[in-house]
Amino acid sequence: MAKRSIVLYLHVHQPYRIKPYSVFDIANSHDYFDDYSDGGRSNFEILNKVAKKSYRPMNELLVKLLERHPEFKLSLSITGTFIDQALEWAPDVIESFKKLVDTGRVEIVTETYYHSLAFFYSRSEFENQVEAHKNKIREIFGVETSFFRNTELSYNDSLAQWADDYGFKGIITEGWDKYLEWRSPNMVYKPYNTKNIKLLMKNYRMSDDLAFRFGEKDWSEYPLTVDKYNSWAHEATDSNPLLNLFMDYETFGEHQWEDTGIFNFFEDFVGKWLSNPDNNFETLSSAADSQDAIAEISIPETVTWADTERDLTAWLGNSMQQEALNYLYRLGEDILRTKDDGLIADWRKLQTSDHVYYMCTKWFKDGDVHAYFSPYDSPYDAFLYFMNAVRDLRWRLHVHHRTGGLNG
Repeated sequence: MAKRSIVLYLHVHQPYRIKPYSVFDIANSHDYFDDYSDGGRSNFEILNKVAKKSYRPMNELLVKLLERHPEFKLSLSITGTFIDQALEWAPDVIESFKKLVDTGRVEIVTETYYHSLAFFYSRSEFENQVEAHKNKIREIFGVETSFFRNTELSYNDSLAQWADDYGFKGIITEGWDKYLEWRSPNMVYKPYNTKNIKLLMKNYRMSDDLAFRFGEKDWSEYPLTVDKYNSWAHEATDSNPLLNLFMDYETFGEHQWEDTGIFNFFEDFVGKWLSNPDNNFETLSSAADSQDAIAEISIPETVTWADTERDLTAWLGNSMQQEALNYLYRLGEDILRTKDDGLIADWRKLQTSDHVYYMCTKWFKDGDVHAYFSPYDSPYDAFLYFMNAVRDLRWRLHVHHRTGGLNG
């Protein structure tokens, strides 16, 4: 009997959040990002808060599990914006991630350095960010990457074809019912019109049981026990080889606080699952290597892992969001031609998808999620501060052209 395998993938990310940047700051102050303000909303404070609640205790737990269980493996993606902040403000966290990778059983997955939606706006900028991310992972962790995830698991046939041509062995996305139809997310697929690449798709029901529902006391399955979740995992893999559990790393300790029992649950579940000799864990790469694609699947329209629609409307669903990114990317060619490292770095930090996510005006359950993550009082404040920063970028670009870069 073939082993039942859980493919655990965790995504690590923090953006550079924009401070309340007013119209009066334009042409006077070029410091857009809220790195050191008081009040709990600065990038420094948030990174260290999440490091204390999530990164340090979860990495400690993962080391323990890797030492205890030789069959335990997982995959991580770590954005460039997270790495840059952690190197500056919490270098021990980077060291703890390096310790995980050094075991040889924790895979790093490539993505865009700035966690951007550049694929949908500028193919050249997108490719620059993918290369920058690969280089950073090589520099910090000493490993090469072979699997790809696009920002927010955004995916379509065109992206898969690009990743195949690039040379990635695999790519991941949401296992959304609209495209899977009768098929299971617990299999390996071949993306449409590709030659070598494989597609792994998130089992969103079982992933979201941990990522979103675990601590909800009004959930019909609350409290979620190890035995119950273990039985679901076995049921999911009865006739399928894989269970793809994809979620934010910050699920552990930040989205689901320690007092929900998430850390103890996860430790006990891994032990319970691996107590059966027919069970296993795989990285994304080892799962792709060990399984043949069972069928070709086409996803012509973009799918993501966010909100009830599973599309790009969390980031591009209103006119504010669309205007913000169109305005930003229109400056791209001119900004890159300046070869001004500071100007280019600020432009790229503004590409991070979180900025337009904070501008989302959805209501009901999705709106609650957006409000939880936003550091602003309203989506309109997020839009205002962002657009003021982009207008200052344009002013700096004008000065650069006028002075030959001397005063930009």
